[in-house]
Amino acid sequence: MDTFALIVTIGVALGFTYTNGFHDSANAIATSVSTRALTPRAALAMAAVMNLAGAFLGSGVAKTVSEGIIETPHGDKGMWILFAALIGAIVWNLITWYFGLPSSSSHALFGGMVGAALAGGIGVIWSGVVDKIVIPMFLSPLVGLIAGYLVMCAIMWMFRKSNPHKAKRGFRIAQTVSAAGMALGHGLQDAQKTMGIVVMALVISDVQSADAPIPVWVKVACAVMLSAGTYAGGWRIMRTLGRKIIELDPPQGFAAETTGAGIMFTTAFMFHAPISTTHVITSAIMGVGATKRVNAVRWGVAKNIILGWFITMPAAALVAALTFWIVNLALL
Repeated sequence: MDTFALIVTIGVALGFTYTNGFHDSANAIATSVSTRALTPRAALAMAAVMNLAGAFLGSGVAKTVSEGIIETPHGDKGMWILFAALIGAIVWNLITWYFGLPSSSSHALFGGMVGAALAGGIGVIWSGVVDKIVIPMFLSPLVGLIAGYLVMCAIMWMFRKSNPHKAKRGFRIAQTVSAAGMALGHGLQDAQKTMGIVVMALVISDVQSADAPIPVWVKVACAVMLSAGTYAGGWRIMRTLGRKIIELDPPQGFAAETTGAGIMFTTAFMFHAPISTTHVITSAIMGVGATKRVNAVRWGVAKNIILGWFITMPAAALVAALTFWIVNLALL
């Protein structure tokens, strides 16, 4: 049963990474596609490659996920707790993708971990949940909103005497770089989250020790699945981010992507905090849009998105808890 549970859990973890890719691909490229800086397929191909590269840039976020949120469970029960956590995250990803809601795959995963742990009687490291998840959940959108506004104000001031048409053409080219940075940050952040889960599964099965480095095959598998999911594309969410919040032009798209990428790299390398790429880019788009005029942002759409952010963790936790109880009745 140990080997079977390990194989199933790793398989589901890679499945979650795939859904993460197509659910969150919009984070990296929606602004570039909406401003016509890149064609959809070219943008997805670029994002997939940069996701793949970003996955190999660090391991701090993976360590936070594997050691800082729930206590490491043991035995078959522990493996099925991880399985239930992943199912909770996948189900919520699919629901929000269907409705075109840019929710956080990261918080769906964390909610699933907490819900499955509570259902299985495993300790939750609440200090880690608060410090690494809850506080960044509130701070990162606020930082994204303010930073997006300030970056856009700086761009408007620097190019105030430029020919508008020439400036837009230049920023359309510059967006290929900012979109690549956003996709690289997405790979850095989100691939590591699944790596953390796979490492937990390997530790539970005594395949490796908790302090051992992440195996290369785990990095490769998670990176490839995230990239494959990204290339599949999440068109429903892309429409929400690219058009429904605000009609973006190339300078605004560049400002939003640069802001989002900067925040993701800073939090990953300095704080090892697994922040939501969705929260960061969405709030950056709002901040950038507010420089035009406050009511240029469709705040009704923004309100629905933010409501989805708050629902994500408890909803995924509930699905994960129900999944564990079903597995517990059937197999344990």
